[in-house]
Amino acid sequence: MAQRLQETPNASAEISRNLALEMVRVTEAGALASARWMGRGDKNQADGAAVSAMRNALGKIEMDGVVVIGEGEKDEAPMLYIGERIGNGSPPEVDIAVDPVEGTTLLSKGLPNAISVIALAGGHGALYDAKHVAYMHKLATGAEAAGSFNIDDPVQVNLQRIARAKRMRVSALTVVILDRPRHEDMIKQVRDTGARIKLISDGDVAGAL
Repeated sequence: MAQRLQETPNASAEISRNLALEMVRVTEAGALASARWMGRGDKNQADGAAVSAMRNALGKIEMDGVVVIGEGEKDEAPMLYIGERIGNGSPPEVDIAVDPVEGTTLLSKGLPNAISVIALAGGHGALYDAKHVAYMHKLATGAEAAGSFNIDDPVQVNLQRIARAKRMRVSALTVVILDRPRHEDMIKQVRDTGARIKLISDGDVAGAL
């Protein structure tokens, strides 16, 4: 049975270990269901299978969850839509960010790095409501450079800070970037610093990991 969230001194909550393990089972259900569609060229069927499996698994969990970051609005089924209530309605209250298959195109083509993703935050309103946001500016690095950069600062400044934290030259860094026209300026800025770039076609969560 999942435990209630424990209150921290700043009144925020941390997810219990048991609830975290439940989420492992949820993502496993989504991954196994969608795997049947790997390499079959139909990303919508793969996504639909993962959604159904995850929704079924989530509905049995002791929590009062709301999808805050999902795949779309309610009328765009089959998906875990923004605003959907998840769980059996009992405490703890959690906000949910979910992508049943992050990298559906990769999966449909039989390529690696498609993954099932879910994240929880304790208390309704804990996660940013991103339903009106088409794209997010994201920056991730390893533990060595955690806290050394600011997403609002220029690319060159952040790469210098990350390189310093990792005790290496900027030219030794490899930056993973989703290959999209909207990222052309960022790609140029990174290359101007001398850092290497690994462009990926899809699956930026796996790229960040």
